Amino acid sequence: MRDSAQQLAEYDVEVLYVSLDSVEKNAEFAASLKARIPVLSDPRGETAKRYGVLGFGGLYSKRWTFYIDESGILREIDKNVNPERAGQDIVAKLARLGFAKRSSSESMSGAARTRHETRERGR
Repeated sequence: MRDSAQQLAEYDVEVLYVSLDSVEKNAEFAASLKARIPVLSDPRGETAKRYGVLGFGGLYSKRWTFYIDESGILREIDKNVNPERAGQDIVAKLARLGFAKRSSSESMSGAARTRHETRERGR
């Protein structure tokens, strides 16, 4: 996912992980990713159960990707997630499903956006 972070940032979407692990474990995992994707904690598996991804005995959740549009409509579910290609696959699927892209200044990182805005004001 880290390798596709810039491409994902071009889309007007929210990307997040949901895990059965504790908040503390998820914070460690998020730090190890070095990506700006929130990792939400679902320790009782309530969300996983509602989405149908709770695995055998509630000990794990399946790695699925849900594409939900701005109206809350579930557009597609990817049940064959390859962790090594997940970012690339998500970017390709967002394009195929016609998800909107952000304006160029919205997709920049905070520091880059500040530099860009400063440069624009200086003209």
